Amino acid sequence: MGDTHVRERIPNLALDQVIAASGASHKALAHRINELALQWGHETHYTHTSVANWLRGMTPQWPVPMLIATALQERLGRRVTMADIGMTHAEPIETTLGLDFPRDLPSAVVGTTQFWSHMHRRTFMDAVFAATALATPVVRWLTQPADPEAEHRGGRRVGRRDIAELHEAAEHARHWDSRYGGGSSGASLVTHVLQTKAAPLLEGSYPDQIGRELFSATAQLARLAGFAAADMHRHGLAQRHYTQALRLSRAAGDVPLGGYVLASMAMQASLTGHLTEAIDMAQAATERTKHAATPRTLAFFALIEARAHARAGDRNPAEHAFARSERLLGRATGADDPQWIDFFGFPRLAADAAEIYRDLRMPGQVMHWNALAAMPTAKFVRSHGLRLTVIASSHSQAGNLDEALHAGHQAIDVLTPVTSQRSVQYLGDFLQGLTPWSHEKSVQEIKRRAARELAIRVA
Repeated sequence: MGDTHVRERIPNLALDQVIAASGASHKALAHRINELALQWGHETHYTHTSVANWLRGMTPQWPVPMLIATALQERLGRRVTMADIGMTHAEPIETTLGLDFPRDLPSAVVGTTQFWSHMHRRTFMDAVFAATALATPVVRWLTQPADPEAEHRGGRRVGRRDIAELHEAAEHARHWDSRYGGGSSGASLVTHVLQTKAAPLLEGSYPDQIGRELFSATAQLARLAGFAAADMHRHGLAQRHYTQALRLSRAAGDVPLGGYVLASMAMQASLTGHLTEAIDMAQAATERTKHAATPRTLAFFALIEARAHARAGDRNPAEHAFARSERLLGRATGADDPQWIDFFGFPRLAADAAEIYRDLRMPGQVMHWNALAAMPTAKFVRSHGLRLTVIASSHSQAGNLDEALHAGHQAIDVLTPVTSQRSVQYLGDFLQGLTPWSHEKSVQEIKRRAARELAIRVA
């Protein structure tokens, strides 16, 4: 890898300052960069002269600028960015960034932190869901769901207090998302934590056990970031967050968490119309974790499979998977359940059952299960609003216009303060189902209200 970019011979003062702060000699820095390059599969022979050339304004080919930053942050014990070393111009941004699932852990950490540093770029915010990109992550996780070790030597030493802070951030974001949607300020805090707290920790120093706990916490944060992005219909971005969460769960050696991430990916695939892939991933989550996950966790995986079958209009497999979910949940004691599955009880099962039977166009069953879905409405605001749209749609399917409009107005009441494109879509689908009554004044009024309060416009 030669020095190919020359910045008009403008001295790189930023790099000079960071090298000075690190205390590294030019010879030692070049030696460490050569070691890091070997880990990336490149053989380099940089010397103190190379470092002097960089200080004069030359920029080496990628990924050497990243390796320079890595070597310096190991010395400094803090994160060093491309801007810190005056080489932001050198960093290539691949449109596939975030979709990779490296086999080795060092490459995975580099890829994850690089994606987090660029995830707010328009390239990723506007990216579309790519079903073809699911194969490699899913197959590699199924083949090896746990890395053999998680020890890392890098910057400052990571402790359990750092990990506790990540868990606290995840819990805060999880509850905020449930109340106010994936576009709320609380939910968006997750990406800030990933960039400013999680990334530097991943690049720090930690023994195996601390490393596994760190990877588990960051996997949960990345999954939450994916869920929030999917809720806002930023599906390409969500897919990348989920892929990184799956890789981090493998680094953690946390097989049930990996299954949970895969089930989340299945839910996204289902919502985007990729039903075959959704069913495959939900079944894979069950199969790979059946000897490691708790009954409550396995019940959730079966429920996601049932939802995908129902969206495909396949009643028998949907009801079979749902019955399996109900049986497994009946065996749950809560004693060994991870915290991230604590939301899933019989009220949530009943709420999802209502949606399953709406998709199967069985209004009677929808009303039966809705009566059992007594979830705390103040805690699960979005879920409550979505369930009201499901009830409204089912009344519409049954030809009960007055009941449909009543539930629809209630849904608008609940969802107006929620920032969620998924909620907007659910309401839009309900309003579209009122087409047979489009001449009715009451129908025209609810459409005007939805346009006025939630910017939902249907013909």
